[in-house]
Amino acid sequence: MADLLDLPTILKAQANTGPVAQATSAKMTNILMSPPVLIRGSLDPYIGEWNEFTAKHLLQRAMFAPNAGQIAQAVSDGMAVTIQKLFSPVPDPDLPLNYNYPDDPNVPIGESWVYTPIIQNANYSQRSIRGWQYGLVLNEGVSLKEKMVLFWHNHFVTADAPHGKFIFQYVDLLRKNAFGNFRDLVKEITVNSLMLRYLNGNESNKDAPNENYARELLELFTIGKGVQAGPGDYTNYTEEDIKQIARALTGWTVDYGAFQIAGPHPPAIFRPNRHDSGTKTLSNRFNNAVINNLGAEEYKAVVDIILDQEETSRFMARKLYRWFVYYNIDEDIETNVIEPLAALMRQENYEMIPVITALLSSEHFYHENAIGCMIKSPVDFTASCLKTFEVEINLNLNLTYSLWFGLHALNATLQQDVFNPPSVAGWKAYYQDPIFYRNWINSVTLPIRRQMTDGVSIGLIPVGGNRPLGIDVLKIVDRDPFAADPNAMIETLVKLALPWPLTAVQLDYLKEALIPGLPDFEWTVEYGAYKADPNDDAKRLAVENRLRALFVAILGLPEFQLQ
Repeated sequence: MADLLDLPTILKAQANTGPVAQATSAKMTNILMSPPVLIRGSLDPYIGEWNEFTAKHLLQRAMFAPNAGQIAQAVSDGMAVTIQKLFSPVPDPDLPLNYNYPDDPNVPIGESWVYTPIIQNANYSQRSIRGWQYGLVLNEGVSLKEKMVLFWHNHFVTADAPHGKFIFQYVDLLRKNAFGNFRDLVKEITVNSLMLRYLNGNESNKDAPNENYARELLELFTIGKGVQAGPGDYTNYTEEDIKQIARALTGWTVDYGAFQIAGPHPPAIFRPNRHDSGTKTLSNRFNNAVINNLGAEEYKAVVDIILDQEETSRFMARKLYRWFVYYNIDEDIETNVIEPLAALMRQENYEMIPVITALLSSEHFYHENAIGCMIKSPVDFTASCLKTFEVEINLNLNLTYSLWFGLHALNATLQQDVFNPPSVAGWKAYYQDPIFYRNWINSVTLPIRRQMTDGVSIGLIPVGGNRPLGIDVLKIVDRDPFAADPNAMIETLVKLALPWPLTAVQLDYLKEALIPGLPDFEWTVEYGAYKADPNDDAKRLAVENRLRALFVAILGLPEFQLQ
């Protein structure tokens, strides 16, 4: 694993300039180094100021990389209406397509492979669905759905799919339950074909129950292990509970034969002759619950017993907190946020909308230290380079999917390989104490992040042929009514791109990038000349080049890595 960088190294790599390093705030230092920032406040509704920064904070945490129009609309709508919009139903997306493989006799290019028989040695579905999923991120609109799909993928980890159909069925399940009922989702994921395959449930039978899924169901998916209480005994369950639950889950397997022939999903089927029909008795951790033979319905009884334990709601409240707010959970946060959030979860029988709404509406969520305290995940980061600045992708089918898959591959290089997390525990950024989000920034990933920000700012990201992809800097700036004033224009861009206002030293650095060594009026004159004659190539190019240098500087600031 790459070595984590300390703050001075980050600053040197991110902005090779003394003033920016000197202007870095104590808040920034705390985010990138220990100790963690302190976030206070309860789950009580937020009643403070609602402005560009608070609206952007909500949208950045609940979706991927909002643009200026979406932020402005959220400011106008107010917090409550914006949150309601985030939960609004969205149409099912188009199916993933065969975008470049001509040798599949069942699927012409431009049509979907989801409902067709698979053929040998056709791995294009793997590229197709990975690109498709990133395309959904880029085209999500104002919706919580894709952020929650990624949350559930990191929670109910699967990997090693032999064909894109397995992934499609799995991600379709996550999409349909993105902010539905957690109890229902646990039950459905338990008999999902990809999960059965990944954690060996399809190999489990009454003569040799496989404990892999039972162990992860308890430790990672629902209640959590807790501290060691004794040999084979944890705070929340025992090793014997794992064995008993593994027995209860026997009988489910994947019908590979039916999958090979046709159909959208690899069928998961229950085979009674493989199921352990004996009585299972759990430990005192579960009040000595007894599970009698329920055949194909037995796994549902297991899930209900686990979710009836109060600790399951606390475990899930902490997972949601680290996804939406911050990694550090101290005693104050445990008492004032986690406990009431868990109580609400139990009260609502694990319906997610009331729970997430309470968290995103809380005074705690909008505490000043909560804004900008999270290092962007690779998916958030690459999306922010494109979506925030409304980079248009007007390409044909092949190039569009190739670009989407290329961005997926870039995220994998940045150590967030969607549909292939490093372990069943998910990405370390959400659980590895004390580093957490700082896992995303290291000696491998940071230079690549900088190449990405420089590339989109200059407009040199290759996507095929001679068609570079990048930010249309003139489009972004021209709609600012105060763009002729360099100070006002820079302030507007800072509000769009960065999580909080900059210091005077940092703003001076940005202005120097725009008009090095020149007085403010030089920009006003030059920009005014371009606006008066926008078809003059020389005038347009002169302004565009200055703006590209400014965007390189803004996106090169350490703050751009935060949300």
